[in-house]
Amino acid sequence: MTGQSPPSSLLEVKGIEVVYDGAILGVADVSLRLGRGEIVALLGANGAGKSTTLKAISGLVVADRALVARGSIHFEGEDIVGIAPNLLAQRGIVHVLEGRHVFGHLTVEENLRTGTFLRRLSRRDTERDLEEIYAWFPRLKTKRRTAAGLTSGGEQQMLAIGRALLTRPHLVLLDEPSMGLAPIIVDEIFEIIAGLNREKGTTFLVAEQNIGVSLRHAHRGYVLDSGKVVLSASAAELRQREDLHEIYLGLASA
Repeated sequence: MTGQSPPSSLLEVKGIEVVYDGAILGVADVSLRLGRGEIVALLGANGAGKSTTLKAISGLVVADRALVARGSIHFEGEDIVGIAPNLLAQRGIVHVLEGRHVFGHLTVEENLRTGTFLRRLSRRDTERDLEEIYAWFPRLKTKRRTAAGLTSGGEQQMLAIGRALLTRPHLVLLDEPSMGLAPIIVDEIFEIIAGLNREKGTTFLVAEQNIGVSLRHAHRGYVLDSGKVVLSASAAELRQREDLHEIYLGLASA
């Protein structure tokens, strides 16, 4: 991206503080920016505040009895703090939660079709969008009639992402997409994410503990420690830092 103008801003988070149950500090000071058509990695060890940051953006913090107590979150130029999650989903923010949440008793295709309900697509548009998802995730097509609960962890992760894409989002928030998956499946999923970004311009904010795979595919990255952004740079610059693992683990100041 060197020598190019930065992409127009899609998301701007400025100095947010998230408090649980009116007393427990989940995120202390997080600021980040996401341009249209970017993949941005949100890195940090377990408990650093990655999931809380994503939930603050999608509005899902309310489900955890939390709120954004300070700072602002602007999406497409509008402050969205306090807007209900379902309304944010209608505006184009889709959140793929950690843990591969799928409807286990429904088939793969029935799960995918739930992603089309938000936009109330015509039957023709629905079928076209489904076929496009199957083209990106061929594993899902072979399992389209299988109950989602009987598919592998990697297939369930692909299903969760595919269902999210069927909402026709402007921004996809991915929380720990590599968790519990074999490296070969993780690589396959991130290659698909990169392809969607490259060919369709899909914008992703990916919270991950896996530094290597994240920075191979992201444009930029932010590192969180104890609820604060402690480092931000291009993915190329982060890959070159010899102290990244120390910063990542919160050991730099120690």
